[in-house]
Amino acid sequence: MQRRRWIILGVLVISLLVVVLDNTVLNVALKVIADPKAGLGATQGELQWAINSYTLVFAGLLFTSGVLGDRLGRKRLLIIGMIVFGLGSLFSAYAQDPGQLIAARAVMGLGGAVVMPQTLSIISNVFTPAERPRAIGIWAGAVGLGIAIGPTLGGLLLDHFWWGSVFLINVPVVIIGVTAMAVFAPESRDPKPGRLDPLGVLGSILGLVLLTYGIISGGQAGSWADPKVLGTIAAGIVVIGAFIFWESRIDHPSLDVRLFRNPRMSAAVGLIALTFFALSGVVFFLTFYLQSVRGYTPFQAGLLVIPLAFAQLIFSPRSAGLVRRFGPKAVSVGGLLLVALALSTYGWLITATIPIWVVCVVGFVQGTGMAVVMPAATESIMSTLPRERAGAGSAVQNTARQTAIALGVAVVGSIVSTVYRGHIEGSLTALPSGLRHAAGESIESTMAVVAKLGPAGARLIDPAKESFMSAMHVAGYLAGGFALLGLLVAALWLPGRSASERTSDTTDPADIPPERAMAGVAESAPVAEGARDAAYASGRHE
Repeated sequence: MQRRRWIILGVLVISLLVVVLDNTVLNVALKVIADPKAGLGATQGELQWAINSYTLVFAGLLFTSGVLGDRLGRKRLLIIGMIVFGLGSLFSAYAQDPGQLIAARAVMGLGGAVVMPQTLSIISNVFTPAERPRAIGIWAGAVGLGIAIGPTLGGLLLDHFWWGSVFLINVPVVIIGVTAMAVFAPESRDPKPGRLDPLGVLGSILGLVLLTYGIISGGQAGSWADPKVLGTIAAGIVVIGAFIFWESRIDHPSLDVRLFRNPRMSAAVGLIALTFFALSGVVFFLTFYLQSVRGYTPFQAGLLVIPLAFAQLIFSPRSAGLVRRFGPKAVSVGGLLLVALALSTYGWLITATIPIWVVCVVGFVQGTGMAVVMPAATESIMSTLPRERAGAGSAVQNTARQTAIALGVAVVGSIVSTVYRGHIEGSLTALPSGLRHAAGESIESTMAVVAKLGPAGARLIDPAKESFMSAMHVAGYLAGGFALLGLLVAALWLPGRSASERTSDTTDPADIPPERAMAGVAESAPVAEGARDAAYASGRHE
């Protein structure tokens, strides 16, 4: 097995890459999927659900998937997860309506949740402690590669094929990965696997789905005072409260909420959640800005994301050294200041006619800030926990991160919808009542009506772009504000340099447990980063 370990690592990287690519590819495909002729005619709310159906299932099942891998065999679970992910991709590619796409994306989330924990579990099983940090570094490098090539690959496919090609491309990669895994990877199990928490998993997913559904419905309806909207949000909060109560009482929780009693732990998890809440909402509307307002093709829009990915590839490997030198607090504050500046720029600087290189610079600054914030926050979390609780700490921050991504898309997307409708309604008064409400939901909905009306609808194009820019400016300020709130949390409660020195600069890498080594690993994408943490959720991977 030792002779094959680097081949096994290559297979695991393929497994990781296919999951990371899918999420970065989807971002550039949103506009096409919203097109009633070229895509499915999905509304903005349905696009939000296409993202969140994956994220919510993924987040809710990560911990359980890790425990199942310990119990049933990590290789077996990885192969099953890859097959499920491939089937979900196939169903997504040939979905006939937005509802089918949302359901297929949920299946993909199930497969991704099963795949991710097993990859790092297998790395820990086949590599010695001395080689493990290097192997994990290569594994994490695939994340940066996925961010860099995903949007560009997706745009290239969309320029030449139909929208489903961005999902169908996963299928041959899955076949290759499953075949290689079956041939090369060894099977491994934990002789004392953890217990499952099915009630907790069900409660977390149900609560988040209800809360997210209520938020998205408020944006679609243009009213947050609707009794159905308020009732759904309230029901979600009640279920989440019951979930937290349950998790605090059992001895095998899927989310160890008792760790939040540590203020430094809570602060680090909180700033991660705030950062990803802000980031996910901006990424959602940036696609429509580049394609619907600026008129770039999906391929060109993908190329414009490269500066953000390039910044992460440059600065992520250097983040561990910054944490060792200056401590988590200083590094997090500096990184969040860059993130807040970049995100708020969408509110006060970015216009429909600004030179596009300015947008690229903003993306680079944003990527730089993210590249240094995440490892610093992770180091802060790991330094406040004893080694035997590292896995539980990782599970907590992963859940908080994925929840923040889902809520960020829901909240910021719904605010964009509400502000957009408020600005465009005055230009829609001449439309038939049946078209007026649909046209006011999003810029893509308005453009669909424009296409249906032909030359008579051309007068709506400029008001649609102006309304979207107004909505984007509000969302940019909101996102920047949440990043600044994260900065305040970091400044008040994160530990200084002393916490980062608990692992001496002279410590032999072979003596550093894998979950601590992860604090210095480049963190480049929300999904992959969270999955990496969840691989140690059970804390039993030696």
